[in-house]
Amino acid sequence: MERRDEGTVGARPLRAAGLSRVVDGHSQPQAEPMRLRRMLCVALAQMDSVGAPAPRGCRRSREQNGQPARARDAYQPPEQAPTRAGGEAVVAEDDPAAGRKRGSKCDDADRNPLVAEQPCVRQFGGQGVARAHRPFYRRVASARNARDGNETMSEAADRLAEVSANIAGAAKRAQRRSDEICLIAVSKTHDAGAIRPLIAAGQRHFGENRVQEAASKWSQLRGETPDVVLHLIGQLQSNKAEEAVALFDAIHSLDRSSLVQAIAKACAKAGKQPQLFVQVNIGGEEQKGGCAVADLPALLAEAKDAGLTIGGLMAIPPADIEPAPFFALLDELAERHGLTGRSMGMSSDYETAVMLGATHVRVGTALFGSRD
Repeated sequence: MERRDEGTVGARPLRAAGLSRVVDGHSQPQAEPMRLRRMLCVALAQMDSVGAPAPRGCRRSREQNGQPARARDAYQPPEQAPTRAGGEAVVAEDDPAAGRKRGSKCDDADRNPLVAEQPCVRQFGGQGVARAHRPFYRRVASARNARDGNETMSEAADRLAEVSANIAGAAKRAQRRSDEICLIAVSKTHDAGAIRPLIAAGQRHFGENRVQEAASKWSQLRGETPDVVLHLIGQLQSNKAEEAVALFDAIHSLDRSSLVQAIAKACAKAGKQPQLFVQVNIGGEEQKGGCAVADLPALLAEAKDAGLTIGGLMAIPPADIEPAPFFALLDELAERHGLTGRSMGMSSDYETAVMLGATHVRVGTALFGSRD
């Protein structure tokens, strides 16, 4: 069998050669061909400059390395309960105490009534709910189905469960553990009423785009839930660095020398440093923030000289094009620079990002619903 060089095909790295085939095969037909081709050329040039992939011995499983499996590796997450429509209760099929016939709209309403609704009156001989029971019933129904805006707590919990299950599935396909991935709920432009149902469902990591907006709504929310973790995922002006360091637990948009100096100064003043990600303009797009791939080594060195610890890289791939090659490029850059964090993937592509090494995914629409 003919032996090929492991790192190259012709004069181009193996991963870069595959990028052309992926883009040609998966680009959306409605996208503008010339714009996509320009992005492809930029990505190819960037991957050519990176060179052959870095060795990744750590990615092998314990079984592949001839080591005995650990007890925790044998752990299988419990099977997810089947999704159910609003108003449907989960009842064991062989439960004689259930005593309810399925298929009736009235029975469905009885099973999980909404706020201030009453069960069908025929259930009580046509008399409705006893007058003395109504206040108690409304309190119980309100606690279970409390509405903030137009969304119930159960709807928020269902969305969170679905996204979490998708992340777990993608991690399993990539032979990763789902607890390696941090789900960030992007709450930008959403008010406190829309955020509380997700907090009640157990979500703790949230992402905001602007310092001022975050400060106005999270002061009260953090008072209610002190263990919430805030991530700044939008562009940060140098003059807002001090406020950002004080408010956020992580900043994902460090992308230039002036911001490095401003954050270093703010961290020294505050006596703490949030988790920091360098944003990379992975597609070479003029309208997006982030440092160029070629400038990444110098920016990381400057951050280190300024006393900052960089935890990872962040990127937003170009729209209307297969994101996988760009995720793979960010993963390779992080590996080469010894960084463990990879902040990549949004509502439309977070599963792909997880399979390609994401440690943080930023999900908005899939958790909060479409914005009007």
